[in-house]
Amino acid sequence: MDPTQWRKYSSKKLALFDDWNSLSVYVSMDNTVVIEDIKKLCVRADLQLQSQQPLDWRPLLLVIPLRMGINSINPVYIQALKECFKMPQSCGVLGGKPNLAYYFIGFIDDELIYLDPHTTQQAVDTESGSAVDDQSFHCQRTPHRMKITSLDPSVALGFFCKSEEDFDSWCDLVQQELLKKRNLRMFELVEKHPSHWPPFVPPTKPEVQTTGAEFIESPDKLSESEEEFEILNA
Repeated sequence: MDPTQWRKYSSKKLALFDDWNSLSVYVSMDNTVVIEDIKKLCVRADLQLQSQQPLDWRPLLLVIPLRMGINSINPVYIQALKECFKMPQSCGVLGGKPNLAYYFIGFIDDELIYLDPHTTQQAVDTESGSAVDDQSFHCQRTPHRMKITSLDPSVALGFFCKSEEDFDSWCDLVQQELLKKRNLRMFELVEKHPSHWPPFVPPTKPEVQTTGAEFIESPDKLSESEEEFEILNA
């Protein structure tokens, strides 16, 4: 799966139906992370009205789809990519090669460390009441290495911010390590919602009896709805 399709894929929508947690999922658009929108998404004003306590924060999964080149990764982005792995909030990078999706967890020199989590097996019945042996659902394979220059330019950066202070710290790191030190930026971090964008409306769970499955587009629908771009030679 092309990581740039995150904005239309399942995680963002399925999070609305997980009653056992309060995770918020924010997928950036146009290589831009908007602080104001994330605060609206994660600050739980509903709890504040009930308890009269300081605003509560929903844990944030931040996904930033990027394209760092045309046919191959542009070397100017390599050091910035390494800096992302160093951040305490980093939860890895999705990417790989054509038809090969991997989960990257770090780097050594100019090599990326990755896991291949793909193992086809039967789903677990979590409602059976019996103990579930989930060992086979964890990646049992030894981590592999890949040259950074072999990475496909389409990736998705992942960050997890458990608290608002954690998110503020991430913003400071991005400003210091990625925006001030790099001539060519991987993505933008802005304070306010761009005026030319549609208004940001935090997603809410529909008031209907549903599993949420009908809100997930099939790969065929994704390919039909996703914008296509063509590079023309002058």
